[in-house]
Amino acid sequence: MISHVFIGVTDFQRAYGFYSAVMEKLGLQLKFCDAGKPWAAWMASGKARPLFIIGAPYDGNSASVGNGQMIALLAPTRAAVDGAYALALENGGSCEGAPGLRLEYHPDYYGAYFRDADGNKLCVCCHDAVA
Repeated sequence: MISHVFIGVTDFQRAYGFYSAVMEKLGLQLKFCDAGKPWAAWMASGKARPLFIIGAPYDGNSASVGNGQMIALLAPTRAAVDGAYALALENGGSCEGAPGLRLEYHPDYYGAYFRDADGNKLCVCCHDAVA
């Protein structure tokens, strides 16, 4: 259903460090990085799509945040949720909700919420039951 998601960032190097740490923890691989453009994209191993892309806005204006917009990234385990959240905060992110069960969504929904340095809201979640 989704081809790609593009997140506008104002400081590419800062954003690249932030997203590289989070994506690595989630097991996503870098597809490309061009600091001259600037933009970078990640994908799941062995999958051409969807892509998660960061970069300078196409129109040349500063990146801005949408009210009510959030991107949720799927984590393979609850431990990966915890790790990605910790890395996000270590790399300049801010907390929007610590890792934990969110029973209001479903009994096995385990997620964490944070913002990057540009204010983009992200979630990292795992839907699997604990074995």
